[in-house]
Amino acid sequence: MIVFPAIDLIQGQVVRLRQGERQNMRVYDHDPQEVAKRFADAGATWIHVVNLSAALGETHEAQLENLRAIERLGALDELSMELGGGVRRMEDLERLFSLGADRVSLGTAIVRSPAFARRACERYGEALSADVAALGDVVRVDGWRKGAGQGMADVCMRARDQGFRHMVFTNVERDGTRAGIEVEPYRRVAELVEFPVVASGGVACLDDIRALAALGPEVLEGVIVGSALYEGTVDLAEAIAVMDEA
Repeated sequence: MIVFPAIDLIQGQVVRLRQGERQNMRVYDHDPQEVAKRFADAGATWIHVVNLSAALGETHEAQLENLRAIERLGALDELSMELGGGVRRMEDLERLFSLGADRVSLGTAIVRSPAFARRACERYGEALSADVAALGDVVRVDGWRKGAGQGMADVCMRARDQGFRHMVFTNVERDGTRAGIEVEPYRRVAELVEFPVVASGGVACLDDIRALAALGPEVLEGVIVGSALYEGTVDLAEAIAVMDEA
């Protein structure tokens, strides 16, 4: 099982949002590549990168700054990169893979553009991941700003039927809050899609990592850890050791 340190980007800076809200943003670093190198030094093999400027529809210049940062991250041979945010067209996928992404996440497209999502899965297969975020039982789209009017179970099963075999599931209510993990939603999602998922949202301490690891590799592919790393409440090397033991 994999620990994915999170690098969320706005205007080329490493940030974290609380519950996906742009007004609740904290900037942690101005050099994403150096942050990624520190993660690699601690034993990380993957990073989870979100192009928030694209997901939130920010200015062209803001998005260019992010693409420059993503290209530098993609140049790091020691890390594999899962990358998402604002992917709406096949051209977006082609660009992100050309910048060094090893896996690309699709979120809003699963709901808004199901035909595109299916075609993308047919073309890229295991190199894609579904990115499903829910507040309560309602899926959020467009950078989590809007409710999709669709339930979590329906969207997860649709993603499975479109051909996805990897999924990040985010508990929006807890994301960026360091409020602690709720384990059961991830077990439920894994049962729905019939493959292990990546947990996201709320990791506060090493006990949360242990609770997720106890789910086992049939339920959990890995966990994304963001604010807890930047605030120092989770040590990345220790989190990786817990997952390796599991």
